[in-house]
Amino acid sequence: MSRNKELLSKIGLRLDGRRANELRRIRCKLGVFTEPDGSAYIEQGLTKVLAAVYGPHQVRGQRSKAQHDGALVNCQFSMAVFSTGERKRRPRGDRKSTELSMHLQQALLAAIKTELYPWSQIDVYVEVLHADGGIYPACVNAATLALIDAGIPLKEYVCACTASLANNDVPMLDISHQEEAIGGPTLTVAALPMSGKIVLMEMSQRFHLDHLPKVLEKALQGCKDVKNILDEAVRLHVQDVGSSTGWVIKN
Repeated sequence: MSRNKELLSKIGLRLDGRRANELRRIRCKLGVFTEPDGSAYIEQGLTKVLAAVYGPHQVRGQRSKAQHDGALVNCQFSMAVFSTGERKRRPRGDRKSTELSMHLQQALLAAIKTELYPWSQIDVYVEVLHADGGIYPACVNAATLALIDAGIPLKEYVCACTASLANNDVPMLDISHQEEAIGGPTLTVAALPMSGKIVLMEMSQRFHLDHLPKVLEKALQGCKDVKNILDEAVRLHVQDVGSSTGWVIKN
Protein backbone atom coordinates (compact mmCIF):
# COMPACT_ATOMS: atom_id res chain seq x y z
CA MET A 1 0.00 0.00 0.00
CA SER A 2 2.99 2.32 0.21
CA ARG A 3 2.88 3.28 -3.47
CA ASN A 4 -0.44 5.11 -3.26
CA LYS A 5 0.97 7.84 -0.98
CA GLU A 6 1.48 9.79 -4.22
CA LEU A 7 -2.20 9.74 -5.19
CA LEU A 8 -3.24 12.70 -3.04
CA SER A 9 -1.29 15.93 -2.66
CA LYS A 10 -0.94 17.79 0.61
CA ILE A 11 -3.98 19.91 -0.29
CA GLY A 12 -6.08 16.85 -1.12
CA LEU A 13 -5.91 16.90 -4.92
CA ARG A 14 -5.42 13.86 -7.13
CA LEU A 15 -3.14 13.52 -10.13
CA ASP A 16 -5.83 14.87 -12.47
CA GLY A 17 -6.90 17.67 -10.12
CA ARG A 18 -9.97 15.96 -8.65
CA ARG A 19 -10.84 15.63 -4.99
CA ALA A 20 -10.98 12.13 -3.51
CA ASN A 21 -14.78 11.95 -3.77
CA GLU A 22 -15.14 13.40 -7.29
CA LEU A 23 -16.18 11.45 -10.37
CA ARG A 24 -14.38 12.05 -13.62
CA ARG A 25 -16.34 14.11 -16.14
CA ILE A 26 -19.18 12.06 -17.59
CA ARG A 27 -20.47 12.86 -21.06
CA CYS A 28 -23.24 10.70 -22.46
CA LYS A 29 -25.90 10.50 -25.14
CA LEU A 30 -28.69 8.10 -26.10
CA GLY A 31 -29.79 7.17 -29.61
CA VAL A 32 -26.44 7.57 -31.35
CA PHE A 33 -27.27 4.90 -33.98
CA THR A 34 -30.42 4.29 -36.02
CA GLU A 35 -29.93 0.61 -36.90
CA PRO A 36 -30.04 -0.96 -33.38
CA ASP A 37 -33.19 -0.91 -31.27
CA GLY A 38 -31.26 1.13 -28.70
CA SER A 39 -27.83 2.69 -28.45
CA ALA A 40 -25.75 4.98 -26.26
CA TYR A 41 -22.32 6.56 -25.99
CA ILE A 42 -20.55 7.45 -22.78
CA GLU A 43 -17.29 9.08 -21.78
CA GLN A 44 -16.04 8.73 -18.22
CA GLY A 45 -12.88 10.74 -18.15
CA LEU A 46 -10.91 9.48 -21.14
CA THR A 47 -12.64 6.09 -21.20
CA LYS A 48 -15.07 6.01 -24.13
CA VAL A 49 -17.67 3.30 -24.77
CA LEU A 50 -20.39 2.63 -27.33
CA ALA A 51 -23.31 0.30 -26.55
CA ALA A 52 -25.97 -1.15 -28.85
CA VAL A 53 -29.05 -3.24 -28.06
CA TYR A 54 -31.02 -5.48 -30.40
CA GLY A 55 -34.29 -7.06 -29.34
CA PRO A 56 -36.30 -8.51 -27.89
CA HIS A 57 -36.35 -10.90 -30.85
CA GLN A 58 -36.70 -14.59 -31.53
CA VAL A 59 -33.87 -16.70 -30.12
CA ARG A 60 -31.25 -17.24 -32.79
CA GLY A 61 -29.09 -20.30 -33.27
CA GLN A 62 -30.01 -23.12 -30.92
CA ARG A 63 -33.71 -22.80 -30.10
CA SER A 64 -33.12 -25.06 -27.09
CA LYS A 65 -31.51 -22.09 -25.34
CA ALA A 66 -34.84 -20.25 -25.27
CA GLN A 67 -36.32 -19.82 -21.80
CA HIS A 68 -40.01 -20.19 -21.06
CA ASP A 69 -39.85 -17.91 -18.02
CA GLY A 70 -37.85 -14.99 -19.40
CA ALA A 71 -35.66 -13.50 -22.10
CA LEU A 72 -32.18 -14.77 -22.84
CA VAL A 73 -29.71 -11.89 -22.43
CA ASN A 74 -26.65 -12.15 -24.64
CA CYS A 75 -23.79 -9.73 -23.89
CA GLN A 76 -20.65 -9.22 -25.94
CA PHE A 77 -17.74 -7.03 -24.85
CA SER A 78 -14.95 -5.97 -27.17
CA MET A 79 -12.19 -3.39 -27.36
CA ALA A 80 -11.25 -1.48 -30.48
CA VAL A 81 -7.76 -2.27 -31.76
CA PHE A 82 -6.77 1.35 -31.09
CA SER A 83 -8.40 1.62 -27.65
CA THR A 84 -5.24 1.29 -25.54
CA GLY A 85 -2.78 3.04 -27.81
CA GLU A 86 -1.07 -0.29 -28.49
CA ARG A 87 -1.74 -2.63 -31.38
CA LYS A 88 -3.76 -5.61 -30.19
CA ARG A 89 -3.64 -9.01 -31.81
CA ARG A 90 -6.92 -10.25 -30.34
CA PRO A 91 -9.32 -7.32 -29.84
CA ARG A 92 -12.24 -9.67 -29.06
CA GLY A 93 -12.88 -13.24 -28.03
CA ASP A 94 -9.94 -13.46 -25.63
CA ARG A 95 -10.20 -14.47 -21.98
CA LYS A 96 -10.60 -10.91 -20.67
CA SER A 97 -13.35 -10.13 -23.17
CA THR A 98 -15.21 -13.32 -22.29
CA GLU A 99 -14.95 -12.59 -18.58
CA LEU A 100 -16.16 -9.00 -18.96
CA SER A 101 -19.04 -10.18 -21.16
CA MET A 102 -20.15 -12.51 -18.37
CA HIS A 103 -19.84 -9.79 -15.74
CA LEU A 104 -21.83 -7.41 -17.91
CA GLN A 105 -24.54 -10.03 -18.34
CA GLN A 106 -24.65 -10.56 -14.57
CA ALA A 107 -25.22 -6.86 -13.95
CA LEU A 108 -27.86 -6.43 -16.64
CA LEU A 109 -29.82 -9.53 -15.63
CA ALA A 110 -30.32 -7.97 -12.21
CA ALA A 111 -32.04 -4.95 -13.79
CA ILE A 112 -33.92 -6.20 -16.87
CA LYS A 113 -37.49 -7.45 -16.43
CA THR A 114 -36.73 -10.58 -18.41
CA GLU A 115 -39.99 -12.23 -17.33
CA LEU A 116 -41.86 -9.95 -19.73
CA TYR A 117 -40.22 -11.57 -22.76
CA PRO A 118 -40.38 -15.39 -22.54
CA TRP A 119 -38.88 -17.35 -25.46
CA SER A 120 -37.07 -14.17 -26.57
CA GLN A 121 -33.51 -12.87 -26.77
CA ILE A 122 -31.93 -9.48 -26.05
CA ASP A 123 -28.47 -8.77 -27.46
CA VAL A 124 -26.22 -6.17 -25.85
CA TYR A 125 -22.95 -5.19 -27.53
CA VAL A 126 -20.40 -2.85 -25.98
CA GLU A 127 -17.26 -1.57 -27.68
CA VAL A 128 -14.49 0.27 -25.83
CA LEU A 129 -13.13 3.00 -28.08
CA HIS A 130 -10.58 4.29 -25.59
CA ALA A 131 -9.49 2.77 -22.29
CA ASP A 132 -8.28 4.89 -19.38
CA GLY A 133 -9.42 2.99 -16.29
CA GLY A 134 -12.90 2.03 -15.16
CA ILE A 135 -13.64 0.05 -18.34
CA TYR A 136 -16.25 -2.24 -16.81
CA PRO A 137 -18.21 0.54 -15.05
CA ALA A 138 -18.34 2.57 -18.25
CA CYS A 139 -19.65 -0.48 -20.15
CA VAL A 140 -22.36 -1.14 -17.56
CA ASN A 141 -23.44 2.50 -17.56
CA ALA A 142 -23.49 2.71 -21.36
CA ALA A 143 -25.45 -0.56 -21.62
CA THR A 144 -28.04 0.75 -19.15
CA LEU A 145 -28.62 3.82 -21.31
CA ALA A 146 -28.84 1.70 -24.48
CA LEU A 147 -31.43 -0.60 -22.86
CA ILE A 148 -33.51 2.40 -21.87
CA ASP A 149 -33.21 3.78 -25.40
CA ALA A 150 -34.43 0.42 -26.72
CA GLY A 151 -37.48 0.60 -24.47
CA ILE A 152 -36.52 -2.50 -22.47
CA PRO A 153 -38.31 -2.35 -19.08
CA LEU A 154 -35.90 -2.21 -16.15
CA LYS A 155 -36.52 -2.74 -12.45
CA GLU A 156 -34.21 0.23 -11.94
CA TYR A 157 -30.93 1.60 -13.26
CA VAL A 158 -27.91 -0.63 -12.85
CA CYS A 159 -24.75 1.46 -12.47
CA ALA A 160 -21.11 0.72 -11.72
CA CYS A 161 -18.15 2.57 -10.23
CA THR A 162 -14.66 1.95 -8.87
CA ALA A 163 -13.03 3.00 -5.60
CA SER A 164 -9.64 2.66 -3.96
CA LEU A 165 -7.50 4.12 -1.17
CA ALA A 166 -5.15 7.08 -1.25
CA ASN A 167 -2.50 7.76 1.37
CA ASN A 168 -3.35 4.37 2.88
CA ASP A 169 -6.62 5.45 4.50
CA VAL A 170 -8.49 7.97 2.32
CA PRO A 171 -11.22 6.36 0.16
CA MET A 172 -11.05 7.57 -3.43
CA LEU A 173 -13.74 7.42 -6.13
CA ASP A 174 -13.67 6.57 -9.87
CA ILE A 175 -10.12 5.39 -10.44
CA SER A 176 -8.25 6.33 -13.62
CA HIS A 177 -5.70 4.12 -15.36
CA GLN A 178 -2.81 6.15 -13.99
CA GLU A 179 -4.14 5.78 -10.46
CA GLU A 180 -4.67 2.05 -10.99
CA ALA A 181 -1.05 1.71 -12.15
CA ILE A 182 0.64 3.47 -9.24
CA GLY A 183 -1.95 2.95 -6.51
CA GLY A 184 -3.18 0.07 -4.39
CA PRO A 185 -6.08 -2.34 -4.90
CA THR A 186 -9.17 -1.22 -6.80
CA LEU A 187 -12.72 -2.22 -5.89
CA THR A 188 -15.28 -2.41 -8.72
CA VAL A 189 -18.96 -2.42 -7.80
CA ALA A 190 -22.09 -2.77 -9.92
CA ALA A 191 -25.29 -2.02 -8.05
CA LEU A 192 -28.95 -1.06 -8.20
CA PRO A 193 -28.50 2.34 -6.51
CA MET A 194 -32.13 2.97 -5.58
CA SER A 195 -32.50 -0.29 -3.66
CA GLY A 196 -28.86 -0.48 -2.62
CA LYS A 197 -28.50 -4.02 -3.96
CA ILE A 198 -24.97 -5.03 -5.00
CA VAL A 199 -25.01 -7.24 -8.09
CA LEU A 200 -21.24 -7.54 -8.63
CA MET A 201 -18.18 -6.77 -6.55
CA GLU A 202 -14.62 -7.44 -7.67
CA MET A 203 -11.24 -6.52 -6.20
CA SER A 204 -8.01 -6.23 -8.17
CA GLN A 205 -6.18 -7.15 -4.95
CA ARG A 206 -7.24 -7.86 -1.40
CA PHE A 207 -8.23 -5.02 0.91
CA HIS A 208 -7.56 -5.11 4.61
CA LEU A 209 -10.84 -5.73 6.45
CA ASP A 210 -10.47 -2.41 8.27
CA HIS A 211 -10.50 -0.53 4.95
CA LEU A 212 -13.04 -2.49 2.92
CA PRO A 213 -16.28 -1.03 4.41
CA LYS A 214 -15.35 2.59 3.70
CA VAL A 215 -14.09 1.80 0.20
CA LEU A 216 -17.30 -0.13 -0.52
CA GLU A 217 -19.39 2.77 0.80
CA LYS A 218 -17.50 5.15 -1.48
CA ALA A 219 -18.08 2.91 -4.52
CA LEU A 220 -21.81 2.66 -3.76
CA GLN A 221 -22.03 6.43 -3.43
CA GLY A 222 -20.34 6.65 -6.82
CA CYS A 223 -23.03 4.37 -8.28
CA LYS A 224 -25.70 6.71 -6.91
CA ASP A 225 -23.94 9.76 -8.36
CA VAL A 226 -23.65 8.05 -11.75
CA LYS A 227 -27.34 7.09 -11.63
CA ASN A 228 -28.32 10.75 -11.18
CA ILE A 229 -26.27 11.72 -14.23
CA LEU A 230 -27.70 8.92 -16.37
CA ASP A 231 -31.22 9.78 -15.25
CA GLU A 232 -30.72 13.38 -16.34
CA ALA A 233 -29.45 12.16 -19.72
CA VAL A 234 -32.58 10.04 -20.15
CA ARG A 235 -34.85 12.95 -19.24
CA LEU A 236 -33.15 15.25 -21.73
CA HIS A 237 -33.29 12.58 -24.41
CA VAL A 238 -37.03 12.19 -23.93
CA GLN A 239 -37.46 15.97 -24.18
CA ASP A 240 -35.19 16.35 -27.19
CA VAL A 241 -36.00 13.14 -29.08
CA GLY A 242 -35.94 13.82 -32.78
CA SER A 243 -33.46 16.69 -32.43
CA SER A 244 -29.73 16.66 -33.01
CA THR A 245 -28.92 17.64 -29.42
CA GLY A 246 -29.27 15.86 -26.13
CA TRP A 247 -25.75 15.73 -24.73
CA VAL A 248 -25.26 15.65 -20.98
CA ILE A 249 -21.89 16.70 -19.56
CA LYS A 250 -21.11 16.55 -15.85
CA ASN A 251 -17.84 17.59 -14.30
